[in-house]
Amino acid sequence: MKEVHGTHNALPDDRNESVLIYVNGELLPRSEAKISVFDSGYLVGDGIWEAVRMYDGVLVFLDLHLERLWQAAATIGMDLKMTKQELVEKLWLTLKTNKMHGNAYIRFMVTRGIKKTPSQDPRLTISGPNLVIIAEHKKASNESKEKGITLFTSTIRRGSPDYLDPRLNCHSKLHEVMALVQAIEAGADEALMLDIHGFVSTCNATNFFMIKNGEVWTSTGQYCMNGITRGNIIQVCHENGLVCKEKNFSLFDVYGADEAFVTGTFGGVTPVTKIDGRVIGEGKYGPIAKKISKLYQELVKSEVVKIGKSVK
Repeated sequence: MKEVHGTHNALPDDRNESVLIYVNGELLPRSEAKISVFDSGYLVGDGIWEAVRMYDGVLVFLDLHLERLWQAAATIGMDLKMTKQELVEKLWLTLKTNKMHGNAYIRFMVTRGIKKTPSQDPRLTISGPNLVIIAEHKKASNESKEKGITLFTSTIRRGSPDYLDPRLNCHSKLHEVMALVQAIEAGADEALMLDIHGFVSTCNATNFFMIKNGEVWTSTGQYCMNGITRGNIIQVCHENGLVCKEKNFSLFDVYGADEAFVTGTFGGVTPVTKIDGRVIGEGKYGPIAKKISKLYQELVKSEVVKIGKSVK
């Protein structure tokens, strides 16, 4: 099997073979962690999810992820049947059972529940929501980060908010998968996606930034995932004297960029070296992207210290 290269490259860790998965109150081995074929998420993609990094015993920016999950639930009309604190307790139960203290990545998924029969109709749901929590020992590969990734611009567009708001972190990811398939078939690592007007929006699983003449540009945010890391990158730029603009720009601008990078919860800042076969800047991890990555890591460390003190 060809090695997969992308923003989720992690160092191998044999401990993940024996982790226990949380499924509706039970902690089960990987091979036994199952959901019914009548689950709403499996049948029609009716579910929402979040993923959080653990550093030094702290789930960083967890409050922002919980806020986004509850907003998503309100958007799709799903009663989560639990409070934020109750969910946090389940997350920590999973982490502590698996003896995880640092360099962990935890994904939690909630679907509307079990259906009486295959159907889109939420009124045919006969159970409460299904909650699955997958925690893994996961440390990002620095080698992959330094190497950077290549992008290919997909013909699949990021949708309009009036039919599937791009900010909704839901289980219906097929359009993003299709975009990624196009990119892979074109020989790239991940996909760059345009919005409905032809401006650069985002990538299939990360948010896109470019740098030109010392300025950092990213999309307006109207047609992309409201990434937690994206927001933090914009924040650290503003707080440290870097001009960061949320604006419309096209591939015309991208191809002439000095640097480019993508952001995500797992990979943080990952440089982009080539887009559509065109080398971006010098084709390597640029100085401004490195500076932004360092500033982001400092923000993460301050979050760890702040939350660590508050729980003592």
